[in-house]
Amino acid sequence: MEYWIVAALAAFLMGLSKGGVPMIAILSVPLMSLFMDPALAAGLLLPIYIVADMYAIYLFRKAFSVRNLVILLPGAIVGILIGFAAISYVPGDAGKLLVAGIGFYYLATALHKRLSKTPVAPRPADVPRGLFWGTLAGLTSYISHAGGPPYQAYVLPQKLDKMVYLGTNAIFFSIVNLIKVPPFIMAGQITWDSAGQAMWLAPFALAGAWGGSMISRALPERIFYILIEVALALVSFKLLYEVLVA
Repeated sequence: MEYWIVAALAAFLMGLSKGGVPMIAILSVPLMSLFMDPALAAGLLLPIYIVADMYAIYLFRKAFSVRNLVILLPGAIVGILIGFAAISYVPGDAGKLLVAGIGFYYLATALHKRLSKTPVAPRPADVPRGLFWGTLAGLTSYISHAGGPPYQAYVLPQKLDKMVYLGTNAIFFSIVNLIKVPPFIMAGQITWDSAGQAMWLAPFALAGAWGGSMISRALPERIFYILIEVALALVSFKLLYEVLVA
């Protein structure tokens, strides 16, 4: 019984994130890791991510950035392939440190710009940076479902409209997660048993996505982006704590 309560909570939190509540899905894998190996937890949650992704696309289908998707996705595919090839050789802590470092890098840069008190113009979506951050997003997403910080580092400086941001986020990560399915199956992280469990947990993720969309739509745009940065800081500190203390 405890397992199913925690699993339902993990699915709901992941759904909230897909609905636009910033980065709360980062808690899902650690929660499931209380009962199973983290790699198997990631495999169990991947089909649930995909179900919630499809619903998120429906929720935010009216606005998205085609240019960002065209730039980011080729890099993400490369990153997923690197992750699949290197997963046996890269310690889990190294992946956590990479994601935390990316988060701190973005936050330090954003803080410096704010303290300088000079107006910061939106940064356009450029190919070199997009390919770099897209590759890192694909890599960290494959290793630990933690592609958010690299994605944020590239997209947040563009100061997109809130709904464009949410729509682009939904489409990008839905494609990334679909691409991850074959290597997850090949690695034994997705099985018939885990797929059956995911089917029972999917309604909790959909409920979370609906609730998250209500919250994200109601938030003023400035507050929404502040919450993303706060969530990014919490995730980065959490990952660093796991490596250095836990």
